[in-house]
Amino acid sequence: MEIGVIGYVFVIIAIARLFAEIFERLGYPGFLGEISAGLVLGTFLVSMPREELNLLAELGVFFLMMYAGLELTPEEVHLGGKKSLPLYILTYALMTFVTLPFTNYKISHENLIVGSILSVASAPIVLRLSRFFGEDFLHIALSYAVISEIGALVSLYLLVNFEVYHLTYFGLFVELLKDGLFLGVLLGINYFLNVKHKVLIIRALRNLKSDEAVFGLVMILATSIALTSEMIGLHFSIGAFIVGLLLHSDLMGTKQYKRVYTIISGVTYGIFAPIFFAWRGINFETEFSVEVVYFFILIYIIRILLTMGFTRSRDIRKTIVRASGIASFGVLGLLVGELGYEYGVLSQHLYALASLASILGMFVSTTLGKVLSVENS
Repeated sequence: MEIGVIGYVFVIIAIARLFAEIFERLGYPGFLGEISAGLVLGTFLVSMPREELNLLAELGVFFLMMYAGLELTPEEVHLGGKKSLPLYILTYALMTFVTLPFTNYKISHENLIVGSILSVASAPIVLRLSRFFGEDFLHIALSYAVISEIGALVSLYLLVNFEVYHLTYFGLFVELLKDGLFLGVLLGINYFLNVKHKVLIIRALRNLKSDEAVFGLVMILATSIALTSEMIGLHFSIGAFIVGLLLHSDLMGTKQYKRVYTIISGVTYGIFAPIFFAWRGINFETEFSVEVVYFFILIYIIRILLTMGFTRSRDIRKTIVRASGIASFGVLGLLVGELGYEYGVLSQHLYALASLASILGMFVSTTLGKVLSVENS
């Protein structure tokens, strides 16, 4: 029976939330249940309206990234990035190196894309796992997640331009310069407004009588910057994150920030996040073999040990929990893998390998963090 787009949306949200509740009761974050729901639904929902559902899933990553930005301020990203950026660079280099056997020990665009996927710690996932990994380390973990997610998306789009659209090295430099200028201008405007016109902004927002008016202004700003981000060659979710990052409580005022935060949180985790996470599970493709399992074990051990060196403390359990949080891979890695495969810059074998590593990494990290946190308490 044909149930239409709304019918499929209802089924996906209902089953995803059911699985999320089950996983929450088992002590796991709900997003893993939503991904698992997608894995199950993918075997039953055959004739889905894929274009419409994919659009809703893209709105999911849009709201998730904006929500992640609301959890931070530019100052927190700057301070956390001092410790997380060197870790990300080293992790990216090592993850790229361990993929060389799959490309006959020759560095190609595939190594760089898979390396970026295997280096990710998703910002939405870190937020959902913060109760396991400790609030005191949250800003560093979120900074790493933000840097790794933006790095993965920028790497993918640059390599797509280089390989598919035959961009020259000079053109590649121009793209990087343009992206850096875009981000620099946004942060500069934020600094200027925060210093010169903060009081005027707060007063203007206070004059808006309804939450809908405030949310509408935020959405106009967010969609405009996201569209600009897409037009200059970045993923639209980067623009959404920047908007969330700029709309901190110092600029908007505590009351207006809470209004925006509450609405975006409800819209994100009530509607679009379940669709996004379930859609990643529905589109999940991989291949199970001893080689792939050994590969995952190797890269996970490397990531845990490397991160422990940066997050060490006197309490070894706390160190491992922090490391497992940053080594949680991420749903955005699945998205980057899908895009890379669709653009033809990622082979099916490496796409399947990266997808399985992302799924297993999320489950293993959550289990490890959960067990050690319980034992420590």
